[in-house]
Amino acid sequence: MANDIGASFVRMCNSLQDPRLVARFQRLCGVKGTFPEKAPTEQSAPELDHRGPRRRVPGSGVGNGAAAGDAPNGMQGERTAGPEGAEEASEDTARAKPLRRNSLTGDVGQEFLIHNKFLFYLFTFGTELGNEMFFIVFFPFVLWNVDPLVSRRLIVVWAWNLFVGQSTKDMVRWSRPASPPVVKVEVFYNSEYSMPSTHAMTGTAIPFCLFMLTYGRWEYPFLFGLSVALSWSVLVCVSRVYMGMHSVLEVITGFLYTLLILAMLQPFLERIDTFYMMGNYAPLVILVSHVGFGLVAFSLDSWSTSRGDTAQGLGTAAGVALATYVNYQLGLVEDYPLSSLPLTLPPLSAALVVRSMLRFLVGVAVLLVTRMGMKAVTIPFLCQVYKLPLDDVRGARQLMRVELPYRYIVYSVVGFSCVTVVPLLFSLLYLA
Repeated sequence: MANDIGASFVRMCNSLQDPRLVARFQRLCGVKGTFPEKAPTEQSAPELDHRGPRRRVPGSGVGNGAAAGDAPNGMQGERTAGPEGAEEASEDTARAKPLRRNSLTGDVGQEFLIHNKFLFYLFTFGTELGNEMFFIVFFPFVLWNVDPLVSRRLIVVWAWNLFVGQSTKDMVRWSRPASPPVVKVEVFYNSEYSMPSTHAMTGTAIPFCLFMLTYGRWEYPFLFGLSVALSWSVLVCVSRVYMGMHSVLEVITGFLYTLLILAMLQPFLERIDTFYMMGNYAPLVILVSHVGFGLVAFSLDSWSTSRGDTAQGLGTAAGVALATYVNYQLGLVEDYPLSSLPLTLPPLSAALVVRSMLRFLVGVAVLLVTRMGMKAVTIPFLCQVYKLPLDDVRGARQLMRVELPYRYIVYSVVGFSCVTVVPLLFSLLYLA
């Protein structure tokens, strides 16, 4: 009986991991490749048996993201124009190139056809909800204009959820869905392993944690908050299948994995936030934990974007945590008093909108300038320290001894500026 259940579960997992399922979903949504459709020569991940996954032998087949050198869109072999490639673009059809090409990998992908522009824009928006620029915008907006306490705790969940997800990817080491038959609508993360989907994880962690932190603290209907969180999460998860970056199994695993992480982390969020503000050894613990745990995760057999993303998340969270400690020591914490709970949305007025937009625009401008300035200083400095040529920044950034300190330094400063420097600037500009 147990063996039958195990065999049925394995068959279901293999079906959900099949790249042809991703390709069928893409065609259903109006995405068609310009390569001849045929069965993939490689599976998108190791086949499963009752004992678990069988990893690829290193160096065999498609490794770490189905990227084959300079071959476009992760394809193996020579590109050949097929019937779809020769299809004429009609009024409702657009020929597009993969989104967010990665300057470090040089992977530019292959053109594809879009027959449903609405779904293309919808899922492009959905996948952006898990990208760096969204977090640079979303966390500061909540911090400066909505609720500082909620923003700080969201960042804690985001950083550690990302760390766990990326570390799991590098232990499981499953390749991206094979292309063909999958169309790579996005190629930025094509060099990473893919199990579980960290976009699905962050796209689930942020809305559900936001719901858990704000319900009861802010006045709004329970069903409204749950509906927003679920819709947000589903949009991000489905978008990763649409983009050809993940199988259905990887997305479902990311969703369920995050619910487990949230259940374990949520009871400790208040204690963590309080320790960051009041703990005597908080700065030391923050630095040791964020850097130390990061080093555990950086054991890849080759370079990929996951290493930098993990360091970036942990660096940002470290900067925010250190700023939280400094703000408390200086009496600059702006949390709402307990007597004001539950909070209600203030009446919408022109003055409120203008003030919020000014705070947001000024603050984000400061963060972007800070990031740009720190990058301009940190990378050349590290190249000089390690005696690396300054004309090969791309190559230097793929070296662990450059990438890790660069990511930690730049994004910890950005996180610190967001929580301490920018609010002080608001006071000087009478925007507080």
